[in-house]
Amino acid sequence: MAEHPHVVVFVVYPGIELLDVVGPLEVFGAANRITGRDLYTVAIASPNGGPIRSGSGAWLGADTDFRHAPRRIGTLLVGGSYPDPPGSPAITRALAELAARAGRVASVCTGALLLAEIGLLDGRRATTHWAVCDRLAQDFPNIEVVPDRIFVRDGPVLTSAGVTAGIDLALAIVEEDHGSALARTVGKWLVVFLQRPGGQSQFSRRSRVDVSSQSPIRAAVDAITAEPGADHRVPVLAGRVGMSVRNFARTFKATTGTTPARFVEETRVEAAKALLETTDANLRAIAREVGFGHEETMRQAFKRQLGINPSEYRERFRSTDSTATPR
Repeated sequence: MAEHPHVVVFVVYPGIELLDVVGPLEVFGAANRITGRDLYTVAIASPNGGPIRSGSGAWLGADTDFRHAPRRIGTLLVGGSYPDPPGSPAITRALAELAARAGRVASVCTGALLLAEIGLLDGRRATTHWAVCDRLAQDFPNIEVVPDRIFVRDGPVLTSAGVTAGIDLALAIVEEDHGSALARTVGKWLVVFLQRPGGQSQFSRRSRVDVSSQSPIRAAVDAITAEPGADHRVPVLAGRVGMSVRNFARTFKATTGTTPARFVEETRVEAAKALLETTDANLRAIAREVGFGHEETMRQAFKRQLGINPSEYRERFRSTDSTATPR
């Protein structure tokens, strides 16, 4: 007997972030194209079944209205909008009815606020766009908000961070349904730079440092993040930007809020985490590639920053669904 496609229903409404929908949509479509099988069938449901205007101004077509969405829903997915998703009774009521018959419910970005409104996140762990994590926690105290995460799974409910995190979320769904090999192939097909596990931070180390393009420190920061494994001793960095060692160290800390050595270590740990998550390289090779030189040096850095060693990190975060919580 032929396997039935997994039905994914996207709930859309006026003002929705377009990428919250089309990002995951492309993941499911790519899974079908790569395998040559109908693994997923998708339906886009809008309030009245007609096209809606997204937050960017582009129109998005719909297949059906909320009332006539497929009865058998494998995954119900709702995106967000800026600054707030609509809280109209009609939309929340329809969402609650659809969620009740879905095997799995997921949100992207501020779509988590809609899931919170219908009580679906009560007693669960959840995340959302970094800008509204505090609001989610304050408005819905029964939710354990996990800030600074790409996505979080708690039982049959998945929530993700802003916009592009919906792609990571959809890749995790594909992995859960059909294995990590297909999920990684889909990621490569879509030229996703890195299939990020849910437990990763929403921000890279570089993005957390705001350095003016006019500052000489900018060149040093960019060099460190571009090639973590290079020689980034303070005298070398100072020489690159034409500063004395003492002045460079003082200016670097004043500009970035941390020392050059600490920034280099954090960047190397971040690079090592990516390799631990996505490759089978041994710890010695990873330590050399990212600039630690020795496995023990890398282990000490991981213990300082994360409280676990590299082997434990790999075991915990090797899968894309890294924050899954057994229920």
